[in-house]
Amino acid sequence: MNGVILQFFHWYHPGKLWNEFIDKAEYLKSLGFTAVWFPPAIKCALGTDGRGYDVYDLYDLGEFDQKGSIPTRYGTKEEYIKAIEKAHEVGMKVYADIVLNHRMGADEMETVTVHQVNEENRNEVIRETFKADAMTKFTFPGRNGKYSDFIWDYQCFSGIDKVKTSDEEQQGIFKIYNEYGTDWNENVSHQFGNYDYLMGADVEFRNPYVVEELKRWIKWYIDTTKVDGLRMDALKHISTEFLKEWIDYIKSEIDEDFFIVGEFWKDDVGKITGFSEKMDHRICSFDVPLHFNFFRASQEKQNYNLIEILKGTFLDCNPECSVSFVGNHDTQKLQALESTVEDWFRPIAYAVILLSENAYPCVFYPDLFGAEYIDKNADGVDEKIIMPKVKILPRLMQARQEFAYGEQVNYFDHPNCIAWIRKGNENHNGCVVIISNSEEGYKEMDLGKENASAEFTDFLGFRKEIIELDEDGKGTFWVNAASVSVWIKNQDQSI
Repeated sequence: MNGVILQFFHWYHPGKLWNEFIDKAEYLKSLGFTAVWFPPAIKCALGTDGRGYDVYDLYDLGEFDQKGSIPTRYGTKEEYIKAIEKAHEVGMKVYADIVLNHRMGADEMETVTVHQVNEENRNEVIRETFKADAMTKFTFPGRNGKYSDFIWDYQCFSGIDKVKTSDEEQQGIFKIYNEYGTDWNENVSHQFGNYDYLMGADVEFRNPYVVEELKRWIKWYIDTTKVDGLRMDALKHISTEFLKEWIDYIKSEIDEDFFIVGEFWKDDVGKITGFSEKMDHRICSFDVPLHFNFFRASQEKQNYNLIEILKGTFLDCNPECSVSFVGNHDTQKLQALESTVEDWFRPIAYAVILLSENAYPCVFYPDLFGAEYIDKNADGVDEKIIMPKVKILPRLMQARQEFAYGEQVNYFDHPNCIAWIRKGNENHNGCVVIISNSEEGYKEMDLGKENASAEFTDFLGFRKEIIELDEDGKGTFWVNAASVSVWIKNQDQSI
């Protein structure tokens, strides 16, 4: 099966997502999607304004009157469960987005001992030890102990971004002194010296009570929702020792086939490979380097060397642990990690991830449905963004389901025009994919004598001619300028 994930949200989605998915599930299945990635379903510090990443209560899936509402931005717990059931009904798996790194919107203040560190080098102390008040106690009064009576206090956190002294609030990065250390956890990314801290009240994964509570919670979550996998947020900031123990618990005690993919946001494939090896390949990773190859290719246009489109990517060096994507909620315009692939190149990028061997592709909601939103740009001025859908995406999805099977033979031999053959198998036709980032291009290709005199047409409809191979199975395949074509054999035979 040629599986495809759909990221069924974007940062500026207006909400009520669970009911929208229920309405669209049958259509999505007909396109060939086999899994859906939902945003975090938990109650946020910002209530219905939160996107799921400002984590308040992991046990509140839109059930309790907390932070100004019962539902989350995306709906109620009941609607969430129904959306998952609908996905299963049509044969799609569900991957839940979870955020373990931090908490926000604490219920009570505590007096803590801290020191302040340099934001550019978290190992450098810029203010020595002092006492301050911080919002570090989470009692969840609206839930009143249902599902869990665990109270999160300062012993559960390693750092905080706001403290109060003598009625004066201060902002920065403050290392909290707790029973588990006065320094940061070393089992994290060493970006900025140490990247334990990201935002909010940063979870202390050296606290064994925290570890046990997160094991109890994930068992409750999976048992309650029946999700099939997880997308894990911000893994650069989470202890790899904790992650290994926690994932082993899921695999051994809950479901050994449970799928987990994580966000380790680095465009250096060596860093992602190092993380994957440190995790003993327990978890898949999003192919950030491939995304940035697409981003640069879209910006550089004909000056980008397409021969290198897969160079330095996780798909190239570890396809079994790689999830490929063109864009996501972090890369869309006006976000902090903005790196939006330009519109003209997105069909080409999707052809790469949907029609390549070994890729497990993830499609982004706006590329399927389009999106419009308004937010403030870097100058603080409201800017309207229009993200047009990729019109040929459904056709590329169909090509993946019907033709993109079997061994891949690459013709990566020209900086502006590359191609590859998918040879097919006993049950599916193969195809020839050719892309150009410059003028109209062509590629002479050898499909073997078994395809002597075979005729091919462009499945995408961009090229109208019929290509006939010679008696040796060789022929010349064409592609329009800055475009993609998928050539399929007219006869019902494999390539």
